Amino acid sequence: PILYSYFRSSCSWRVRIALALKGISYDLVPVNLLKDGGQQFSAEFKAVNPMQQVPALKIDGITLFQSLAIIHYLEDTRPKPRLLPQDPKQRAQVRMIADSIASGIQPLQNLGVLKQMGERKTEWAQSCIMSGFQALEQILQHTAGRYCVGDEVSMADLCLVPQVANAERFKVDLGPYPTITRINKALLELEAFQVSHPSRQPDTPAELRA
Repeated sequence: PILYSYFRSSCSWRVRIALALKGISYDLVPVNLLKDGGQQFSAEFKAVNPMQQVPALKIDGITLFQSLAIIHYLEDTRPKPRLLPQDPKQRAQVRMIADSIASGIQPLQNLGVLKQMGERKTEWAQSCIMSGFQALEQILQHTAGRYCVGDEVSMADLCLVPQVANAERFKVDLGPYPTITRINKALLELEAFQVSHPSRQPDTPAELRA
């Protein structure tokens, strides 16, 4: 497998966690979203992913992009350890939380949107994340065990940790979100979340390395 990734991309981090949890080794091709006007806009990368976004994963003779689609494929083809619960209700809750982050929070504060916001970008990112986290905190109070849904790591957790890192980067006060904070802390103790961390990637700049 070949993973096209950027160290700080939260969507790429989701996939790196899934690959680590499932014990799938891969070659990493860094795509720097800031250098050369954004390497994702190169003709070479556009041939890999017409959406010109990371991550993209070449695996089993196909190329996939969109982080949740990639994780679903890994789940279908390499089901252990499972990232979707067997219980239909819990399974739906996992997907609901993952989609809330992947569709309802992250895209509103991603690089492309922030560029459009200019000087207001930090204020905008904080507002989007806080609004999403207020809802997420309420949801998790009903679904959480040790992790987002019960006591097993799921796709929801793969979305949560990178989004909390974004919140910290934009200096969002996490005090009002104790459930999110507790789950994030528990997940960051797991090896798969550590080895996939932005501070430990081949393309991480020296000053940001762990």
